[in-house]
Order: sequence, then structure tokens, then C-alpha cells
Amino acid sequence: MDNLNLIDTFSEFKELKNIDRATMMSVLEDVFRNLLMKKYGTDENFDVIINIDKGDFEIWRNREVVEDSEVEDTNLQISISEAKKIDEDYEVGEEVTDEVKLHDFGRRAILALRQNLSARIMDLEKNNVYNKYKDRIGEIVTGEVYQVWKREVLVLDDEGNELIIPKSEQIPSDYYRKGDTVRAVVIKVEMKNNTPLIILSRTSPVFLERLFELEVPEIFDGLITIKKIVRIPGERAKVAVESYDERIDPVGACVGMKGSRIHGIVRELKNENIDVINFTNNTQLFIQRALSPAKISSIKLNEAEKRAEVYLKASEVSLAIGKGGLNIRLASQLTGYEIDVYRENAEEDEEDVNLEEFGDEIDGWIIDELKAIGCDTAKSVLELTVEDLVKRTDLEEETIREVLQILKAEFE
Repeated sequence: MDNLNLIDTFSEFKELKNIDRATMMSVLEDVFRNLLMKKYGTDENFDVIINIDKGDFEIWRNREVVEDSEVEDTNLQISISEAKKIDEDYEVGEEVTDEVKLHDFGRRAILALRQNLSARIMDLEKNNVYNKYKDRIGEIVTGEVYQVWKREVLVLDDEGNELIIPKSEQIPSDYYRKGDTVRAVVIKVEMKNNTPLIILSRTSPVFLERLFELEVPEIFDGLITIKKIVRIPGERAKVAVESYDERIDPVGACVGMKGSRIHGIVRELKNENIDVINFTNNTQLFIQRALSPAKISSIKLNEAEKRAEVYLKASEVSLAIGKGGLNIRLASQLTGYEIDVYRENAEEDEEDVNLEEFGDEIDGWIIDELKAIGCDTAKSVLELTVEDLVKRTDLEEETIREVLQILKAEFE
């Protein structure tokens, strides 16, 4: 038949998922009626019959039989003499229905029809993908890495839809190869240049929240609530949880027996350290828990400025601050308070000397590096070994040895 070359396009259309039959029929008929409008100026006197299952269609034209001399529009009317060639029984005033063959439209029109149909199918597919994912924002999806670029990774879901993980939404230690399976959360869905753009993230706190829901049934069931999550992706995270059932220990439930539940999450996040904390409305207690594993001696709160002065023993200061200041930074984000850490009774230690006093001998940026790990006095630095200082700071070993010599000289 003349329409055999359209069967492949029909098949594509038929395989579209989540598109109802009525929409399919409507789009197909619309495409054919546009073709009729271009050729005949109207489509009102045509019947378009489509069989999606067979990939077939028929177009029938209805014309009124008139006297030979009264034909004004050959598309709407047919002369009695022409009608009788079809069937001798036709009379003036009756309606003649005859099939319009596809080749009557010409090769160029047929090609345009196929292109138009393919374009409409593509648009439907794009809208289908957009509508599917716009309702899945905040959900975890699993896909296969298809292409790795410098700034983003292209992932295909199980239906072959394209999803993007930008570099900014990847955990720094993430490494992808084509064919790898990856899990991430949908954070953004938009139409860009008439194409659905689905953005995934592995750095969003929502991703960590969904992982907890998957691993901890009590969270999924609503017995435990995640109050807040703060993260430095790939490094450390703090999760505040609360239980609505007094019999359930929220921290224990999240960690699991011997860490069984949280280990899977840690592995997924490339060994990100996760602190699970009991939420409380008692601000001082919450700050104390947020600075774990450090043990706090006392806290002074300034509610107006949302600041907290935290006092600890000298040995606890570096724990409170954490490597690179991660612990104190996350604790501040979790509690909503700017936290300042002080050594307990440091002002009473007359024999000790504040690092600022060595400004003439030690560069300011070196002093800042030492203060960042909780060493704000000479003795607090001297209490640590060279190896510890090299490990905790970004200072060279040679620089550290020079600093230690200057500080030791103060007490000799």
C-alpha cells in the first residue's frame, strides 16, 4: 500500500508508554487533517480512519452530486456524469464517498507528513518524560552511566531517558565509568529548549534523608523523624533525629546493630562520616550533642546574636573543631548558632602565652592555621607532636619545627 512507509512511525507511536489511546488517535488525526487543509483548503468533508494496531489508515472524501454544469468546487462537489462512472445508481443531491490515496498528495507532502508525525511523537515523548519526573522530585532514582564529561555525567534510566548529574552535585570522590550503576535524588526538572532537563544530586541533604528512609524502617513508617541534616559531601554529615515513641531510641535505630544500618549509607556516600544526634529543644544540650565527640565543660549563649561560647578542656578543643574545622562548622549549621570555642581556664593559666603575642616572629597565616585546629596558646601547640601538627594542618614540617623552636624559647 501507499502508506507502508509510515508503518514504522506508527509502531514508534504505539510503543509510547503512559500515553492513552485517545491522545494517540487525536494527534494522528490532527497530522492527517493538517495535510488535507494544505492540499484542499478544508478538511470538513473528509473522514480519517486510523488503525494504530496495524499501522494503517484510510482517508475518505464526501462530495455532493450536482449537475455537470453546476460544479463549483471539485473538492466538495462531483458531477453526475463522474458519479455514474463510480456507480450508475447515483442521482443529483446524493453524497459520493471515495477513498483518497496517499500518492495523490505527492512525494514532498508525504515526506512532510512523516516528518511532522515523527516530530509530534518526539514532543509527546518529551512531555511524557517531563511529567513523569516533575512528580518525582525528591525521590531516589537508579540509572546507568552512559557518558562521562568534565562538567557532568549522563545517566540513562531503565526506560532510556537521559538524566544529568552536574559536577557540583557529585561527591568529590565519586568516580564514574560507562556502564556503572549510580543512585541519586531528583532535585530539579525543567523544560529547556523544548527538551526535558532532569538534574540529579548526590550531595543534597535530601539524598541522605532518602537513604535513611530506605535503611531505617522506623523513619519510613514515621516513628522516627529526621529534624535536620547538614553535610559537607564526602567528608562529614550530622543528622538530628527525634522519636515519637518513647520505647524507640532514635540514634540506636538509625545506626543499627553494630552499625549495620548506617554502614550501607556510609558506603554509598564514599565513606562520609555520619553523626546521628538526638534532637532536643534545649539549645545548650543540642549544641553539646552537635559538637560530639568533644566533651563540653560549659556553654554561654547569646540568644540575640545567635552565638554560643563553648568552653572545653585543652584536650577536647581539637575534637570540637575537627579536621579542617568540619565538626564545628557542621555543628553551627545544625544548631543555627555561631559557635566560638575556648579552652577552659585558659585566661587563668599565667604561664601560658597567647599565640597572637608571637605576631612579630610567626606569620599571621601560620597562627591562623594553628588556631583553626584549636591551638590558641603556645602550650596548646607544644602539647602536640610534629606528626600531629603536620597531619592536622596544611603547614610544612619544616615550618612547624621552626614554630616549635620559637615557642619553646619562650619558656626556657
